[in-house]
Amino acid sequence: MVWIPGGSFWMGSADPTVGGHCHEPMDDARPIHRVRLSGYFIDVTEVTNESFAAFVQATGYVTLAERKPTAAELPGVAEADLAAGSSVFTPTPTAVRLDQPLQWWRYVRGADWRHPEGPGSSISERASHPVVHVAYQDALAYARWAGKDLPSEAEWEFAARGGASGKLYPWGDELKPEGRFAANIYQGEFPVRDTAVDGFAGSAPVASFAANAYGLHDMAGNVWEWTLDWYRADEYTRLARNGETVDPRGPDSSFDPSEPQTRKRVQRGGSFLCTSDYCTRYMVGTRGKAEPHSPSGHVGFRCVMRVTQK
Repeated sequence: MVWIPGGSFWMGSADPTVGGHCHEPMDDARPIHRVRLSGYFIDVTEVTNESFAAFVQATGYVTLAERKPTAAELPGVAEADLAAGSSVFTPTPTAVRLDQPLQWWRYVRGADWRHPEGPGSSISERASHPVVHVAYQDALAYARWAGKDLPSEAEWEFAARGGASGKLYPWGDELKPEGRFAANIYQGEFPVRDTAVDGFAGSAPVASFAANAYGLHDMAGNVWEWTLDWYRADEYTRLARNGETVDPRGPDSSFDPSEPQTRKRVQRGGSFLCTSDYCTRYMVGTRGKAEPHSPSGHVGFRCVMRVTQK
């Protein structure tokens, strides 16, 4: 872990469509508002398969993806279809519309953190890759075992910015500084073929790219990272009314206008599936979201330790 000294910063993102940085306006990342944080420690990298395996060995913990869901959890699903598993990215054979993600995601029985692509796959050569197929509760269980916590959304963004203000990426304003990719994201035609120009198709070993000014790796790309906060599209509007907000921990409830019946937690940082054609939320002030009981093959986490936890 490294110490983040705390302080005040402007949280959120200007409209990145202005200037042609991406096609999404990221309305939920505004208004930009002032936040002040106490100091805290944060993991230098995303939690790896090796570290998560140590947790499982010590505790016997079973992740959500490894448990057979109950009929109560999935009402209306036939008993024969209730099976442990998780969502796995599957490239499409040809170009498709990008507003229908179920075309490239499929539920795979037996897919979990030990078997990222399903039965027959393994992490035997991926000890230093970030653990994936962890639901929010799995990430929180690891963090508590380690004497840590998940970061708040504000803590995550402050750390990702590395002391800089208003930059598009953890390293600055250029996606490819000096002509080279600075994060593990998707190149090529999404979701057909990742050309791996950045050196990796799929996840990369943690710290494969340079650290930001705080010494933190993979604050953009590689895998999405869970945060503590419930997701509300209007949360920044509420916070902006407060002037400077001190140590925010997120709202008490969740609301996503696109899926009003589904509660979601905030994810940050984007993943190896983010691309300028589809998802540009590897930009440091932007936000992701997901139902907390939904593990997938491109979501992991890192932890924080606050001074009161020491």
